[in-house]
Formats: sequence, C-alpha cells, structure tokens
Amino acid sequence: MSEKNQEGKRAARDRLIQQREQAKAHDRRRRTLIVSAAVVGVLGLAAVVGVIAANTGGKGDKDKASGPAVAPSGATGKDSLTIPVGADDAPSTLTVWEDFRCPVCAQFENAFRDTIHQMEQSGQLKVEYHFATLIDGNLGGSGSLKAANAAACAQDAGKFSAYHDVLYRNQPQESDDAFGDNSKLIDLSKKVEGLDTPTFRSCVEDGAHDAWVEKSNTAFEKGGFQGTPTALLNGESIFPKKGDEPITVANLKKWVAEANKGKKPGTVTPAPSGS
Repeated sequence: MSEKNQEGKRAARDRLIQQREQAKAHDRRRRTLIVSAAVVGVLGLAAVVGVIAANTGGKGDKDKASGPAVAPSGATGKDSLTIPVGADDAPSTLTVWEDFRCPVCAQFENAFRDTIHQMEQSGQLKVEYHFATLIDGNLGGSGSLKAANAAACAQDAGKFSAYHDVLYRNQPQESDDAFGDNSKLIDLSKKVEGLDTPTFRSCVEDGAHDAWVEKSNTAFEKGGFQGTPTALLNGESIFPKKGDEPITVANLKKWVAEANKGKKPGTVTPAPSGS
C-alpha cells in the first residue's frame, strides 16, 4: 500500500512538473508573440490603414478651405507640396506621406525618428514630408487638416521638424479629434522653443495653409498610394517592407548605406532650436 502511495505521489509530481513546463512553454510563446508584434506590428497595421485609404468615404466635417493654396516658407517640389528636412544635396531621399491623426504614422515616427534624424544630421539623408487628411475623411473631424496646417505654420517659423515630432509624441487616440482644436495645437507649440508667437498663433487660427493641405491631400489621392504612412527611399517603397525585407532600424540603416555607397554626404547646416 505504501509502495502504491509512493507511486501515486511520484505520478502527481510528474504531472505537476509537466504542467509547469507546459506553462513555461506557453509563457515563452506568449512573450515571443508580444516581441514579434512589437517589431512587425506596424506592418499589420499598415495594411489596415491601406484598407482605410482605399475606402475613404469623405465623411470629414471640415469646411473646404477657400482662397488660394498658400505654401509654407521653403516648400519645394511640384506645386510646392513638399516640406524638406536635411541637406539639399544628401545622396538619398526619404519621401514620407503622413496624416497627423494616423496611429501607424505615429508608430513609424516613434520607431524610426532617432535613426532618421541621425542620418539627416550626418548628411546621409534628406526627408521630404507630404500631408494627407485620411482620418478626417474616414472618421470625421478636422484634426488631420488643422495639425498639418499648424505644422506648415511651424515651417514658416523655421521649426517644422521639432514641432512635427511634438505632434507625434502627443498624438491623441485616432477617434479623438483633439487636433481639431487650434488651442491644443498652440499649446503644444510651447514645447518648441520660440515657436509660440503671435505670428504662429495667427497662422494656426486663420488656417493660413488649409487650402495647401487640401491640395496635398488631393495629390495623395491621385498618387495611387495605399495608405499612410507611405515611405519611399529614392522612389522605392520601404514600408512595410522593401522587397522581402521588413523595415527595421537596422534594415533602414543598411538600405541607406547601400544606396549611398561611394557618394559624398550632403552639406549639413546647423539645425534651428528644437523642443
């Protein structure tokens, strides 16, 4: 009887050990999935945004801007719809189409911001920003439009890059049209040294560049892009992947290095005061 009891105890211990190992294995798989999701989550979400972009229903309640499209200071490219950051003669160009209400745009910016700035500041890369207002069209509101106008106003003040980063660091939930409130956009400008001025406030409150933003969104719609963010390195799509390689910090550095091989860095000028 005692032997049977011992066998029963051993069997119970074995089952307990097996259950613990199964629990550990499950936990390892769960952590792996979490890490994988963190690395490639933007990729899956990008596909969702692509669907949103393809099915834009124009539900936005923003009023159509009247008057001519006034481009911000220093805008370049066709119809002056590009805001450039970095050396003009940098050997590679990253073209980004984005929407300040787009959560995947924030994920992209927050994941790659430091790397992109490092390459800008070392003359390896110039970034050309373009704006779209997809979320306004899909969910209603005017935050995409007004945030882009405020960013253009910051460009007039020579502080686009710093304010651009502040907007993405403080992005509200996609369904929350907080950027549709000009006072919120002005309040965030206080995080950028020297930006909160009467000129900037007037530019934001008057919607000085609203028509320009809408013209940019029209160009986006006509461009056949799948969604925001759209990122092109020297004209080739790299988001969510380039060929068979997913976009990661390491891959982005590698792609730029490959494109720049044998080429001189651009001439970098000191950046204006940041946040």
